[in-house]
Amino acid sequence: MSIEFGETRPSNGPSAFVMSVVLPEGRLAVGWQHASATCEFLGETFATRHAKTGRDYSDARHSIIYLVNELIENAIKFRSPGDIEIRCSLEEGNFELVVTNNASSEVATRFQAILAEVTAGDPGELLIQRIEANAADENSSASGLGILTLMNDYGARLGWTFTEAPAGGTVTLSTFASLSLN
Repeated sequence: MSIEFGETRPSNGPSAFVMSVVLPEGRLAVGWQHASATCEFLGETFATRHAKTGRDYSDARHSIIYLVNELIENAIKFRSPGDIEIRCSLEEGNFELVVTNNASSEVATRFQAILAEVTAGDPGELLIQRIEANAADENSSASGLGILTLMNDYGARLGWTFTEAPAGGTVTLSTFASLSLN
C-alpha cells in the first residue's frame, strides 16, 4: 500500500487536505483486509481534520467510513487485475473521493446496468423497492443497495466514468463521490 498526503492552497481560497492511497493488486482476501484498514484510516484521518474546525468528529468519521467502504468494496467486486487508487480531499466541510480500478468490459457493462437502475428515480423510493425485492426473493442480490443508501441516507452525490483501454477488453472505472460533512 502506498500513501501520499498533503495540503493544497489555491491562490484565492482556503486550503484543502488531500490524500492518495493505492491498494496494490493481490489476492482478494488481501484486498478485503486492505479495504477495512483503509476505511478506518481515512475515516479517522479526515474526521480528525474536520473536527479541528469545531465540527462533529463522530458523525464525520462514520459518514466517511461508510462512503469509503462502499466504494472500495465495489472496486474490489468489479475489478480486473490492477491496483485500486483512492484519492480524497477535505475542503470547507466537503469530503470528496475518487476510487479508480480496472474492470473487464463485461463486468463494466453489468455495473453500468446496475447504475442505470439505481439512478433512474428517487433514491428513497428505489431503496425501499430494492429492500422489498430482496426480502421477497431469497435469491435476489439486491445490487445497488449501498449506492442507494449513500444517496438517500448520507446525501452523497455520485458519478462514474468508464474509459475503455486502448487495447480493449478492459475498462478503467472511476467512481466520484462528494459528501457534505456540515
